[in-house]
Parts: sequence; structure tokens; C-alpha cells
Amino acid sequence: MRGRLLLVAVILAGCTGIAAVWFVTAPQRLTAAEAAAVSDSGDAERGKLVFAAGDCASCHASPGQADRLRLGGGLALASPYGTFRAPNISSDRTDGIGNWTAGDLANALLRGVSPDGSHYYPVFPYPSFTHMRPEDAVDLMAYLRTLPAVAGRPPDHEINPLFRIRRFVAFWKMLYFKPGLVAPDPARDEKWNRGRYLAEGAGHCAECHSSRDMLGGIKASTRYAGGQDPVGTGFYPNITPARLGDWSEAQLASMLKTGITPNHGRVGSSMADVVTNLAMLPESDREAIAVFVKSLPSRPTPGP
Repeated sequence: MRGRLLLVAVILAGCTGIAAVWFVTAPQRLTAAEAAAVSDSGDAERGKLVFAAGDCASCHASPGQADRLRLGGGLALASPYGTFRAPNISSDRTDGIGNWTAGDLANALLRGVSPDGSHYYPVFPYPSFTHMRPEDAVDLMAYLRTLPAVAGRPPDHEINPLFRIRRFVAFWKMLYFKPGLVAPDPARDEKWNRGRYLAEGAGHCAECHSSRDMLGGIKASTRYAGGQDPVGTGFYPNITPARLGDWSEAQLASMLKTGITPNHGRVGSSMADVVTNLAMLPESDREAIAVFVKSLPSRPTPGP
């Protein structure tokens, strides 16, 4: 009898534990108040700028063709956890996001949650996009709806089975995901705050120009200081004054438009795509990013 009671107690404890884990790992969408600020009547022209600032085409354009506005996805993104595939974000109603509302896109960008209520993997840089305003998501959706539908669903992610349980992404979010808009710093001027908003939000600069720990979170001590990429095939440059100290704000802003560095070099790899997109922004936005980047604290470049 005592053994039976013990078994029942163990089963009940196990069920309670499972229920607790299920509860704490539930995806958190926008609150009702936040969702109320999201409508389906965005400004497509402004959304075009959000699209450029967010470097969306670099990941979501279909590989193997030249049109950066054919957003069929499929780009392979290698990581220590396996290979992720960028999704189709075209207006195709079957394979893309043609059936999404602006609210769906806002939840994806600002909370890392899909329309079906699943966590997105943070290879999608929502830890930075969460700092954007909801209006940015609304305008971006308006612009995406003007682009051509692209049929075809990219291959599935090829990742370690341990990481296929999306519910467990919630534990990663507990450690590294800090949702919410970047509040303006009243001690700084309008240009600096605009630059910070772009770099920390849509531009997601720290997502590449930082080193990561074994769980894939950014190491705070290396933020913007560069380091080896997660799979060890390249090296992201340090963009703090430790590396760019002799660049002027004007030279940095010019590089963001032309890709040419002050010493007459040229940026390459994924940064070349970033420059292609940033060149579409107003000059004032590139200047603002330069002002913010030049104000970063100097940090040493981490070793391999």
C-alpha cells in the first residue's frame, strides 16, 4: 500500500512539474495594450525604409538569383546547433506570409512568436527587433504586401534533435531576451538617439559584431567588439573605438553608403549586403548611426 501511494505521489509530482514547465515556457505575445497600437493600415513607403534598415533581403531573398525582392527564403544559416533555413516572407498565401496580419508580424518581430503561437529560434534577430516601435512592423507589413508572391517552401531546419522542441526556446528567452522599445536617452541629442534606435533595433548591429557564449547569447563584455563567428569560419570586426578610433563620424557614415573604408579598402562578406541596404536610407540616418557607433565604449577584440 505504501509503495502504491509513493508511486501515485511520484506520478502526481511529475505531472505537476510538466504542467509547470508547460506554463512557464508559454510564448508571450504582445499585451492587449500593445496590440491595440497595431493596425493594418501602414505606410508602405516608410516600410520600405524599415525593410532596408533591417537588412531583410540579405537573409530572405531566394538564393541563386539576383532579385533582392523575391523573398522566397531558403538561405542556409550555419550554427553550432545545426543549419537553419530562412523562411519565405513573400506575400504568397500558401508558402509565405500572405495570410498574416500586421499583428502577426509585430508579434514575430517584437516578441519572437509565430502566428501559431510557437517560439521562433533566435537565429531570427528578434532580440534586437524587439526594440522597434510597433508602427515599424505595421509599415513593414504594408511594404511587404507590395512585393511579389514567391511560391515554394524552403527546406526544414537541420538541427540537433535536442533543439527541435521550440517550447524550450523560452528558457533561452528568460536568459537573453529583454523585450521592449529602446527609450530615448534625455541626456543625448536627437541624432544620437536616432542612431541608437536604428543600430540597436532594426539594424541589429550587435547580433553580428559581438561574441556569443555556449548557449548562443551575446557576451555583454564583447558587445560591438566583434569576435569569431559562431561556427568558426570567419571573424566579425570590432566596431568600438578600440578599432575605429581614428575614423571620423563622416568617414563612418560614408562607409555605410559606399562600402569604402577610410584607408581605401572595401567591406566584404555579409557587410557588403548591409551597405547595399543602408545606402537606401536617408543620409541623416547613416549619420545618426555613425554618431552612435562612435560613442560606444572602447572594448578589446576578443580572441578566438
